[in-house]
Amino acid sequence: MVVFLDLPVDILPLILSFIVRPQHLASNSLVNKTFQSFAIPRLYERVSLYAWQREGKTKVVQLFSTLARCSHLAKHVRRLEIRDFPKATADDRLVCTVLQGLRNCTNLRVCTWTRDGSLTSDILEALQISGVLTDLEINGRSEGNFNPTLLQNFTRLSRLSLIMPSNPVVQLLDPWISMTGSTLQSLNVICKASPLITDTILETLAPNLYNLKNLYLTGCVKVTHKGVWAVLSHNTAGLVGLGLEGVSPQFDMGEFSRLCLKAGALKWLLAITLTVHPQCPLDTWTSDVLSLLSASPLQKFQIYSPGAFYESPWTELFWSQLVTTHGHRLYQFSVHRMLISLTAIEEICRRCTVLQQLFIVVEPDSLSSLGQCLVHAKSLRTIHVNYPVEAHTDDIAVISAMEALSVIKHCSPTLTQFGCNARVWQVTKHIEMLPDGSYAVHPRLSPYESSDIPEPFLVVRT
Repeated sequence: MVVFLDLPVDILPLILSFIVRPQHLASNSLVNKTFQSFAIPRLYERVSLYAWQREGKTKVVQLFSTLARCSHLAKHVRRLEIRDFPKATADDRLVCTVLQGLRNCTNLRVCTWTRDGSLTSDILEALQISGVLTDLEINGRSEGNFNPTLLQNFTRLSRLSLIMPSNPVVQLLDPWISMTGSTLQSLNVICKASPLITDTILETLAPNLYNLKNLYLTGCVKVTHKGVWAVLSHNTAGLVGLGLEGVSPQFDMGEFSRLCLKAGALKWLLAITLTVHPQCPLDTWTSDVLSLLSASPLQKFQIYSPGAFYESPWTELFWSQLVTTHGHRLYQFSVHRMLISLTAIEEICRRCTVLQQLFIVVEPDSLSSLGQCLVHAKSLRTIHVNYPVEAHTDDIAVISAMEALSVIKHCSPTLTQFGCNARVWQVTKHIEMLPDGSYAVHPRLSPYESSDIPEPFLVVRT
């Protein structure tokens, strides 16, 4: 009889790839030396610290103490996410430990360091030692924290994300992008109604953004269609992802659409994220958006209102026309802070034949009828439902697992994740043998285990 140890060792990495929790990987590394040789690199490949984790400073000390002492473990770190870190710590021993730990991460490719006030010049210099870093996401407020000129030493970036960049950092963007522009494929700038990123800044950067494939601008209230068009007009790689969230009210979607269609600038576009400004005429704006996307092979569509909850009869026609043009390709359809009717949801599920991810806003009393709409989405993997909180004065309770299962039972067996408001579950399967020898499959809810933040929580950022 074949036992587990008779299986070829080549499939062990595949088995371990289904283990999500770090503590479970750590346990696997203790089985034997063979398991250890495969589990340890996977355990340390991605290291993350989040603000909501308990005893954050203790975890920082433990993490960097390990990386500083054990270079044989630090060499496995490919992705480092520091979203919580002590501000301006006066503990010299901790600072030295952190820097040594970073220096030991010689194979670091991706670094995220977003805690405001925690990034220093010494940390930036330590990150530059590996020489293979290609993905950088940082908080860009440099005053009193770091020397912005050090950023120019990151010259091989393929992805750059700046959160709340201060003026010294913005002023250095031109020389910095001129050095890394040939490799840069993704630029993401997240502001908070900051006036620093303007059309002029984008026009200056545009000649060096010719290889850009993804451009995402959030909260850049001084950016209009002129600045974005300047980037697109110099681009030769072909944009596949575009995000225009909380940009200027003066952004002329009609003119932007005309320019893009004339030049074929979005003929490769696969994903778009848009926000609806409350002052714009919705009928005109939706018509312009449909025109803008008419020649794009769109696969992911995301839209939300950056302000209060939004409801308008114009959106019903918009959803219908959108799926008429792109339904056969759309695998993600996301609507946030905008009410969407059950009729529209059913049409989306029927006509988006490859739909895998659906994020929607419905009234609480519509939840019981939602399953009848979702039954038509045969490839659905993720569904997240939000209630229009702003439209209700009472607090909305988190739904129970029983209520969630009443919706899930109508969904395709491909479903793996379900969420409502602030709660997310993994959907697993329980197989039951019936008395006649046949089998029945029943969905079950399990705690969310992935280290990735659920995507619905990342969309609304302005």
